[in-house]
Amino acid sequence: MFRTLRVAVLLLSALAVFGQANATEWKEGTHYKKLNTPVRVDSDAGVEVAEVFWYGCPHCYNFKPLAENWEANAPDYVNYVRIPAALGRSWEPHAKAFYALQAMGSLDKVHDALFEALAGERRPLNDGESLAKFVAGHDVNGDEFLENYKGFGVNARMQQAQAKIRGARITGTPTMLINGKYTTSASMAGSLEASLEVVDYLVEKEHATEQ
Repeated sequence: MFRTLRVAVLLLSALAVFGQANATEWKEGTHYKKLNTPVRVDSDAGVEVAEVFWYGCPHCYNFKPLAENWEANAPDYVNYVRIPAALGRSWEPHAKAFYALQAMGSLDKVHDALFEALAGERRPLNDGESLAKFVAGHDVNGDEFLENYKGFGVNARMQQAQAKIRGARITGTPTMLINGKYTTSASMAGSLEASLEVVDYLVEKEHATEQ
């Protein structure tokens, strides 16, 4: 009986140590950053998780199936959004293409294909005309796309997104922005997979504050 009790105590001690290690596994300043000034979120309720990406980024291309799987299994209170980054002038056409397609309700038709063409195949789709021709091959009206692409609304959406990215001090992709308050990435967390574990941790942290 004494031996059984001793084993039980050892097991409980081990579980307590494990729980402490797990709770302190992700450290602010190492695995994620807390913004000094939070940026706006587009969600009225729940926890917003934003994936900041570029269609031409090979790391984003590799991250895409992992992020999609995470999104598919995320809790109901998570609002998952994607923000195309324009960290350089050459990225701007692709960010504008994202918002043009979104405005047309055609993003789902071309999102995967744009990733494959730009990050996978390195195709030179770097202006409105070449992008319009590309989307036209995926059951999207090229002329309507180009009209949206060049329109004030799309440009405004892109500028708002870039202001949010600058406010969050994001300098690379893919980066995850959690509830406008925290950022994490593979370089901070250690790997693409680990970055999503950090997202899990921060989502639960934010959700707990809303209760």
